[in-house]
Amino acid sequence: MNPRVSVIIPAYNEESSIGLVLQHLPQEILNEIIVVDNASTDATAKVAKEHGAKVVEEKRRGYGSACLEGIAHLDRPDIVVFLDGDFSDYPEEITQLIEPIASGEKDFVLGSRMILPESQSALLPQARYGNRLAVFLMRLFFGYRFTDLGPFRAIRYESLKAIGMQDTNFGWTVEMQIKAVRLGLRIAEIPVHYRERIGVSKITGTLSGTLKAGTKIIYTIFKYLIT
Repeated sequence: MNPRVSVIIPAYNEESSIGLVLQHLPQEILNEIIVVDNASTDATAKVAKEHGAKVVEEKRRGYGSACLEGIAHLDRPDIVVFLDGDFSDYPEEITQLIEPIASGEKDFVLGSRMILPESQSALLPQARYGNRLAVFLMRLFFGYRFTDLGPFRAIRYESLKAIGMQDTNFGWTVEMQIKAVRLGLRIAEIPVHYRERIGVSKITGTLSGTLKAGTKIIYTIFKYLIT
């Protein structure tokens, strides 16, 4: 019996890319596609609706806020996939992410951009260095060797509920990974392809965004170290 797969796509001002993301999804294996319009000031929601996505609105800015709102609108999935709306990831690779979960072997699968050299080179330098620092600290403090904090990921729905996600912004990905380790989830990392995003990154594309994201990620790691 095929699993029910839901995709959550947080999106803030991604009108130029969201249509491409939706076009390249393997829709024949998906039961639900949710685009969370995170207070966009452009036509992101309109384009997403035109491409058949279920669009929900989250007025509170923040990556984690958008993901949490998407989770609140899920319709009984077996597997949940998180994917960015900037077309930097390859949506068709969802099949590779969900396969270890669908087969019953894994609970959480992270798409790593740091394994394939061509994917790693598409990341901005500050993103590469920030990733390396974060995964080093996570290995040091929590004993698990991740290679990336990539947002392209799949997780069993029951595991997602057990994790109890809370972060509303830049700490979202690292919170999920730390809690997955603490809960003893069966984790896998697989290499995914990655390209330069369409438009400027809201995080690593600016100095202030890079500093805010980096600070929050490090804060989140130490927060779970002492709690």
